[in-house]
Amino acid sequence: MKTATVSELRSLFSKYLAKVKTGEEVIVTDHGKAIAKIVSIPKNEMEIPLHLHRLEQAGLARIGKSKLPPGFWGLPRPKVRKGAALRSLLKERED
Repeated sequence: MKTATVSELRSLFSKYLAKVKTGEEVIVTDHGKAIAKIVSIPKNEMEIPLHLHRLEQAGLARIGKSKLPPGFWGLPRPKVRKGAALRSLLKERED
């Protein structure tokens, strides 16, 4: 949990807002007393775990913005030749 004075919050609002977007909470203080807490609003009804927000912020993952189309889970899986993953891994290691 981060703490920011009112003047810090005014001058670095974007920085603190980015922290809130990743799930962190910011306590706002005025003359040393806590006066407010800034928290993110959960996406949908289920809150997305903090570690996923951090992965998204690091550019390692993307959190979906919409629902999967109807029938998605009924689609056929792609055909993968047996041992293709192992061959690909070994080729990558050679390079």
